[in-house]
Amino acid sequence: MNLGEKLKQLRLEKNLTQKQIATRLGVAISAVSSYESDTRCPTFDTLIKYARIFHVSTDYLLGLEPNSTLDISDLSQEEILIIAQLIDVIRKKNK
Repeated sequence: MNLGEKLKQLRLEKNLTQKQIATRLGVAISAVSSYESDTRCPTFDTLIKYARIFHVSTDYLLGLEPNSTLDISDLSQEEILIIAQLIDVIRKKNK
């Protein structure tokens, strides 16, 4: 999946319009449309904003990382530990 397809898919999964994304990015709707159709590439700053909006890494958006990431920046250390333990339990269960 290329960058444009990924951006469109993420937008649709969040039930957001191109206008809503454009407002959050601080760009024109035509720019969002161009990014999604791969006729224009977002700037580094815009790519970072996309990653923050969708809680994924820029590596994921660029196809360098197969999985998305979770934004845990606003969680306490205790909450992060609980999530890490839950992930371990799920991984062990799926083996």
